[in-house]
Amino acid sequence: MNVTTRATLPAWPALAMLLLTAAAPAVGQQSYFPPKGEWERRTPEEMGLDPALVQEAVAFAQANESAAPRDLALNHTMTFGREPFGDAIGPLKERGPQTGIIVHRGYIVAEWGEPERVDPTFSVAKSVLSSVVGLAYDRGMIADVHDRVAPYMAPIVILGDGLGSARPDAEGLETNTVFEPFTSPHNSQITWDHLLRQTSDWEGTLWGKPDWADRPARDPSEWVGQARPKPGTRFEYNDVRVNLLALAILNVWRRPLPQVAKEYIFDPIGASDSWRWFGYDNSWILLDGVPVQSVSGGTHWGGGLFINAYDQARFGLLTMHRGWWKDQQILSDEWVSMALTPTPVQTGYGFMNWYLNHEGQQVEAGSRGAFVHVGAGNNLIYVDPENELVIVIRWITGPGLDGVVERVLRAMEE
Repeated sequence: MNVTTRATLPAWPALAMLLLTAAAPAVGQQSYFPPKGEWERRTPEEMGLDPALVQEAVAFAQANESAAPRDLALNHTMTFGREPFGDAIGPLKERGPQTGIIVHRGYIVAEWGEPERVDPTFSVAKSVLSSVVGLAYDRGMIADVHDRVAPYMAPIVILGDGLGSARPDAEGLETNTVFEPFTSPHNSQITWDHLLRQTSDWEGTLWGKPDWADRPARDPSEWVGQARPKPGTRFEYNDVRVNLLALAILNVWRRPLPQVAKEYIFDPIGASDSWRWFGYDNSWILLDGVPVQSVSGGTHWGGGLFINAYDQARFGLLTMHRGWWKDQQILSDEWVSMALTPTPVQTGYGFMNWYLNHEGQQVEAGSRGAFVHVGAGNNLIYVDPENELVIVIRWITGPGLDGVVERVLRAMEE
């Protein structure tokens, strides 16, 4: 299905427009798009790359595997599980070894580890979540990203113990209750753009997790009762609010988000059938008379997007081509432009989880028009339109991506 852009982009600061221009892909009209179940490989020499430097990049990646436990349940206990309300409420599994794929002009030129293995991708799921919002925007289901979210929301009945869909009244009788997350004076001012840029400062509890319990301040006196800044004025990376965006866009689509992602993103780009997108044990709502699980935008408390590296690379190619795949516009160029526009109060961040590299803040060795889909672990998709390059790196140390990119870019110069 071709998507027609149906809105005029808002005026942005000059810096933003320059960045969008820099990020525009320098891809040719004959770029290769791998069909489902296939992916053509070419040697580095065939693609004009120095094979020794490519192999050096692979060796560097393998030597920089994350030291965190491969047992992700144990790793959770040692990290996020130490936060208040930090218990895992979604599935976790043992991860694979350090893994990667290098794609140049659509062709695989190097791969290592276990790229076919399905593992959690942590916050790279946020890039898929924001793209699902983009699909709704492109179809006119959201009129403007600067619209307040509240008018789009219906009362939500939560099943199980997510918040409790029924509570005893004073006489001990159960009274049905609904969840309305955007009705308070502060929360009612939140827009889609605020949620997409992690600047909403939404206040509340979702799926048993208070907003303040995610990466809480060191001083417990700051956890509750603090004055909230106006939405849009402060950036705060917060998975409770990410999961709120998933719940909000679920109400717009009125169908499970994994079905939306499959039909409109992953199937059109030829992804495998092995990926799954999970929510939590308690993130079930009653939607049009049917129980539906609201997915999570990461694996902070388990769950999230479980996917293999090949499918990650296909998603990276889709974003490198600004939403275009072979003969169809899957995400509008307008949406990708907004996703790549710097957040005013956090200029290295676009829409979640598109990290911008215009000052080398994500990958010092990388192109200034590049961007990265980032997940913990580390799970990383480096997208470099200028060099027609996508690099997927999984389970690597923080400095690992920079070392890999530096060597691959040098391989292009030889």
